[in-house]
Amino acid sequence: MTTLKGKTLFITGASRGIGLAIAKRAAQDGANIAIAAKTAEPHKHLPGTIYTAAEEIEAAGGKALPLIVDIRSEELVDEAVAKTVETFGGIDICINNASAISLTGTLDTPVKRWDLMHQINSRGTFLVTQKCVPHLKKSENPHMLTLSPPLDMSPKWFAPHVAYTMAKYGMSLCVLGMAEEFKKDGIACNALWPRTAIATAAVEFALGGDAMIKGSRTVEILSDAAHLMLTKPAREFTGNFIIDDTFLYENGVKDFEKYRVDPSKKLFPDFFVPDDTPPPPGVAETLHDALIGG
Repeated sequence: MTTLKGKTLFITGASRGIGLAIAKRAAQDGANIAIAAKTAEPHKHLPGTIYTAAEEIEAAGGKALPLIVDIRSEELVDEAVAKTVETFGGIDICINNASAISLTGTLDTPVKRWDLMHQINSRGTFLVTQKCVPHLKKSENPHMLTLSPPLDMSPKWFAPHVAYTMAKYGMSLCVLGMAEEFKKDGIACNALWPRTAIATAAVEFALGGDAMIKGSRTVEILSDAAHLMLTKPAREFTGNFIIDDTFLYENGVKDFEKYRVDPSKKLFPDFFVPDDTPPPPGVAETLHDALIGG
């Protein structure tokens, strides 16, 4: 399968950024997109709502269903999944993109912030997938895709922000366990993570402004990688923790310059990329010494 035409995607956090980019790439094929996000009114710092996202998705060629959903609420997730099935006839793909971040040490992380990250990241991923699985089981080529990192247990990923790392790895643990749990049902469960910083409004606002954006790749590297993953045969492609450029290179993509915001600036590496996952040829020379936000 090389197209998502007619497929229905349930995507959390798809009102902007990476989630919206994945939605728009699927929409180019003629997919149906359920936009499950909280942003019904414009954020004071971040552009985009579920309604502007719906307009962009439909302009790209897809059908959109904007849904106001706080994925911390089981009731709201139940309602959103039911509305998606009622509108489009089922769910073929579940994408766990919604995430909360706080790059703070133990003494600087209020328990309220710890709770928020775990409720949205690990609990939200578990809850949304749980509600989608009964419908995924009825699909011809069902996929669950989570925007989370490989499970690299190096202390360097935990020490600076243990609360965030625990919450993010919780998403990855869902992938690890569910891939095996639902293998018999033919549901592919995979994770996707960027090698570098990605140019989103959230990154610009929270992690370093214009300098960070110039040292980033565009969201299209993740939407291209996600599209390729979601068109793989589900029964043959599950339990993978994918780094975007490595996966694209292995599948024939050789030009990564097209994804750079500013080719004159070195790229900031993202967190959680294992040392034993080297970049494709030519990419190492474009990477900055410091991590994202460094």
